[in-house]
Amino acid sequence: GRDAVRDRLREVLQDFRQELLAPNGFAATDETALADELEKRLQARFTERHQLRTQRVINATGVVLHTNLGRAPLSEAALAAIREVASGYCNLEYDLTTGKRGKRGTGLETMLRDLLGCEAVAVVNNCAAAVWLVLNALGEGGEVIISRGELVEIGGSFRIPDVIAKSGARMREVGTTNRTRLSDYETAINENTRVILRAHPSNYRIVGFTEKPALSELVALAEKHHLPFFEDLGSGSLIDLAPLGIRDEPTVSHSLAAGVPILAFSGDKLLGGPQCGLIVGAARYVKQVKANPLMRALRVDKLAYAALETTVAAYANGTASQVVPALAALHATAEQLRQRAEAFAQKARVTLPESFTFTLLPGASMVGGGSAPDVQLPTTLVQVTHARWSAMNWKSVCARCNPRSLRASPTISWRLIYEPSQRRKSKS
Repeated sequence: GRDAVRDRLREVLQDFRQELLAPNGFAATDETALADELEKRLQARFTERHQLRTQRVINATGVVLHTNLGRAPLSEAALAAIREVASGYCNLEYDLTTGKRGKRGTGLETMLRDLLGCEAVAVVNNCAAAVWLVLNALGEGGEVIISRGELVEIGGSFRIPDVIAKSGARMREVGTTNRTRLSDYETAINENTRVILRAHPSNYRIVGFTEKPALSELVALAEKHHLPFFEDLGSGSLIDLAPLGIRDEPTVSHSLAAGVPILAFSGDKLLGGPQCGLIVGAARYVKQVKANPLMRALRVDKLAYAALETTVAAYANGTASQVVPALAALHATAEQLRQRAEAFAQKARVTLPESFTFTLLPGASMVGGGSAPDVQLPTTLVQVTHARWSAMNWKSVCARCNPRSLRASPTISWRLIYEPSQRRKSKS
């Protein structure tokens, strides 16, 4: 609009004035050259503003769950469900059977109870909110016991000690960074203890001379002292990924089978759904969480429920590894990735001039999203070389495309690498 053009033009003119006054600033040869430069800079300012908006990009980083690129892409069914409920009205808090007001998330809770065998479910806007809400509901005014080896910081300066403090509870550290025994937890329990907490190590690992109690041991200890045991499971995989070489990501079902009475995990990481935090477990604890006045402030909307229900349905019918994009990428075989890379290279050879060359190379992808940081998944890379272009030239060109192709950084100055596992089937 006129106001936006006026404001951007003022910004450009201000920059021009400063350059004209500088000793080695812009030197205008005539009015036409000055007008052309002003127009070019004004257009550049609008382009810069447009690039700040959330928009589609191509993930060429080799990281499946890339937090900076929005983590898990949604399935086609989830996108269709969002379009369906967003285009009109829906039964978000309406019971179609009784014709009366209903409760938000009833359908999802039924699905997850059947799938996981838990008693109750609550959904908030992310896992950090889930952790805070549980600790506030169960631990406010008392102590939360946690191992020193689990006082982690993940992306965005999210620190477990800070979350515990904000929840209104006091942190009670036990053990050491690399070794914490069951006796350390038991010794720390006193009349002020409210919660025993285990936190997922997320994007780091301690290896070598280490020790920690088994999950079942901590559950038994909490039960012995009539305390809630709460597990922050982080990525929250619903299926066992060990066959893919990802062996240190516990499943939600494993924790529930071990007797964990309440746990939290992310919806947009290994689960492959929308951004949210899921709280599942025993009804007596989840009920306390739902009764927290801030539950309303942290709850998710109809779009998240639509996408989440559809994603969970894929797990229920056994198709998740095929239709949930993040899982499909992780399950792609080395041969499938090689074929995709070859198809990409063949198409590029036909499309681009002969001055470009394309070579297939062995490489590795990562899971991302704080999951399995020490696991590298075999893949095939496409090396693109040009006689005159550097990798930085390529990066500049790719950043101007629509959608933009993003890689964390060029590997070396003369080549660009394309990793095929993140390509959506509907785009080529």
